[in-house]
This record gives sequence, structure tokens and C-alpha cells, in this order.
Amino acid sequence: MISSLPKWVSSLFGNALRPNARVMETSYLSPHLKKIRFQGDISSWNFQIGYASVIRVSETEFRNYTIAYHDTDNGFFDIVFHIHGNGIGSEFVDLLKTDDELFISQPRGKRFYESPIKRQCIIGDETSLGLACSFLPLLKQGLHQFQFIFELDEAHKNVPHLLGLENCLVVSKKTFRDEKWILDLLPVDVADLQNTCFVLTGNVRSVQAFRKVLKDNTTVKIFSQGYWLEGKKGL
Repeated sequence: MISSLPKWVSSLFGNALRPNARVMETSYLSPHLKKIRFQGDISSWNFQIGYASVIRVSETEFRNYTIAYHDTDNGFFDIVFHIHGNGIGSEFVDLLKTDDELFISQPRGKRFYESPIKRQCIIGDETSLGLACSFLPLLKQGLHQFQFIFELDEAHKNVPHLLGLENCLVVSKKTFRDEKWILDLLPVDVADLQNTCFVLTGNVRSVQAFRKVLKDNTTVKIFSQGYWLEGKKGL
């Protein structure tokens, strides 16, 4: 997804990018994690695990976010935002308040869920919490064995509990960069990982390191997508 467009292109598509969602309510789960409930016409939206929506955060800038929960019948959905640094997306989200209106696209992207795989392990960081929330109902409904593993800052370690996530392991930042730590974190011995799927999202370097360990030591199914990278704008 292009993170920015020239102003003349944004103006050309102005009608298509007009506000289509309203902020219903906001809450801070921690100083840098904000949950917002939006209302809009989502009756035709296609919600799939792994899909993301584009939010217009300025006249020319756009950012991708995963919908954590949706209620199509009542026309509302939740997004959990990680507000970090001084980026334009973080600043925009931090200032959003009840009744503000904005443009949010229909979800699109690649699917991360295969129901026949009975053991599922979802790996990520603060930016992955919304994806985890969208996963949980399907994992429970499908009677999967599942494990969430998050590398979180100390201030955010209680947030998975606040979101109602189950079977969570929380580790310190950059744990996913260490091969030995990754092998120790695997839910069972690598020899017993048949019929297992790993979903890797969050920091690009962590995703790459975890994926390499899995590729080198297992034959599991892997879905992966980096959501952000230090010094990189608009992933």
C-alpha cells in the first residue's frame, strides 16, 4: 500500500476518500495504546483474518491498520492503535475524539487463517494486538490449540489481558532477535510441530528472525508480514 500520494492525486480522488466513518468512543489501554470504536456503513465489507484497512491521516498520507472486532449488523468496528514517536499517523490517532469523522477503507490484503490447521501460534508486538483480537473468536470456535506470544514494552504487558486475549505469553522487547530464545519459546518440541501454523507480524526484524528460525528447524506453515521498521515511514 502506498503510504502517501501527491496532493493533486488525493484531490483527484477526493470524493472516493471523503469521510465515511465516525468515532463512537475512545479509550487508552496504556499510555501508548488507544482503542477506538468507529461507526459506518460496513455492510458490504469483507472481513478476513489478516486483512487491513487504510486510514487517511492527512491530505496526502495514509496508514494501514488491522480491525480488531466488527459488528456488521450494528455498523461498528474497533481498532487498537499503537501510538509511538512523532509520526503523522500516531499524531492523528492520538488526537481523535468522539464524533470526529475520517476516511477508512474496506479491509484488504492476504489471509492469515487456515481452519484445517488445528494448532495455531500468533507472534507479534503492540501492532499485532488487533490481529490477535480478530483471531481469538475463530480459534475458539474451531477448537484450535492456540498460543499468543507478544514482545511488548513494560508499560503494555497487561494490555493482552485487558483485551480479553487468552493463552498469552509476554516477553521483553527484542527477544525475537535471539535464535536460542525463539527456540525456547516454541510451544512444543520442534519435532512435534506437525499440523501447526505460525502467524508472524509486527517489527520487520523480529518477523525475519523468527521466520528464519522456523524455516531452519521446522516444516510448519508460516504466514508473515512486517508492520513497521525503525526509521521506515508508512509500512
